[in-house]
Amino acid sequence: MKGRKFVAVGFVALAALVFAIAAGGVSGATKAKSITVWLQVDAQSGWPDVVAAASQQFQSDHPGVGVNVQYQTWPTHLQKFDATLAGGNAPDVIEMGNTEMTKYMAAGAFQDLTSLKSSFANSSTWLAGLAASGRYNGKLYGVPYYAGSRVVTYRTDLWQKAGLRLPNSLAQFQADAVKLNKKYGKTGFSPVYIAGEDWYVAMGFVFDYGGNIATRVSGKWKGALNSPKSVAGLTAFKKFFAAASRASKTTIETQPNPYDVYAQGKAASMVGPSWFSCCVGAKYKGTTAQFVMPGHVKGQSMPGFLGGSDLAVPVGADKALGADWIKDFTSTQAEKALEAKGNIPNTTTLFSPNKVNERAAARSWFVPTAKHWVDVENGNVLRTMLAEILTNKYSVKQAATFASDNITSTLNQP
Repeated sequence: MKGRKFVAVGFVALAALVFAIAAGGVSGATKAKSITVWLQVDAQSGWPDVVAAASQQFQSDHPGVGVNVQYQTWPTHLQKFDATLAGGNAPDVIEMGNTEMTKYMAAGAFQDLTSLKSSFANSSTWLAGLAASGRYNGKLYGVPYYAGSRVVTYRTDLWQKAGLRLPNSLAQFQADAVKLNKKYGKTGFSPVYIAGEDWYVAMGFVFDYGGNIATRVSGKWKGALNSPKSVAGLTAFKKFFAAASRASKTTIETQPNPYDVYAQGKAASMVGPSWFSCCVGAKYKGTTAQFVMPGHVKGQSMPGFLGGSDLAVPVGADKALGADWIKDFTSTQAEKALEAKGNIPNTTTLFSPNKVNERAAARSWFVPTAKHWVDVENGNVLRTMLAEILTNKYSVKQAATFASDNITSTLNQP
């Protein structure tokens, strides 16, 4: 999931391409002698035995049907997929990053799996933020595969010297940040490093207070950041940022990367993907641990944006066989095997209370699955709103209203 890059043809071109394929008919038969499965190289290097077991089970249920697994790379797989759509030879199953799904669902590139949902293991307990990425207009197009969560990575030595225990509420975490700043504060040091325009963190506050980015009302999208609950979340984010972070109020989350700041000894903690632990620097490797970002309700985690992958059946592929392979690859047994490899399984029923990254994934959120959501991101609507709030250019309510109006008009474009 680290380092994914979204590259694809324009939406109009993609939709036209998919329409041409669909006009030729979508296969639902099971006459194929083999199916082609596209997975990312993560599976090839990390859990080839899980892939092999799923294919073996599939072939046991479908004698004479082979499975051709082809491994792809994140930077190039979308361009290759677009080419297969154009050539009418798309794979029968494809792994997609959860943030890549919406554009292809909106273009009609995937087959509707709604009627099959109950046949997929644990479908009633899929991770909320991951399951949302595979739904479009109320229909299921992507089956959750595995996820990556966001946590707080922190310096245990600094916490201990300050006499602090791990926080179980946002209020306690904020108070801890004030204590850390008082004890260790110096120019450029952040008790909790958060970039001012890191909307992935900020939106967690919004959802924690019961707010939302946008909702569907009578078939139309409506921006919801100026609702009372969303404003409460944004206000809490502003207060927490003021107490905890010394990052620029107009900085995005990769300039600099939080783990680079941490590795330079300029942060007591940082909020971000759990894999940030890989990059804390040799000096702090032995004094680094992680905990779940607490929400404003004591004992409850803050919802986090999940990274992860979904599995879909492209148009023109064999729907029945493709879906059956996905069932085997996301079975309870397979998900347990994925968990044993260090991944977060697609269902909360397999979660262990001892694993920080799984506890963090129990509450999650996802962006609106709208055709034009990418335009909201490209237009930096959320980043601009956060900068306006943190620099006091506008009040929270005013900035949220501007953003909501922008989101409403953008998402409802034809």
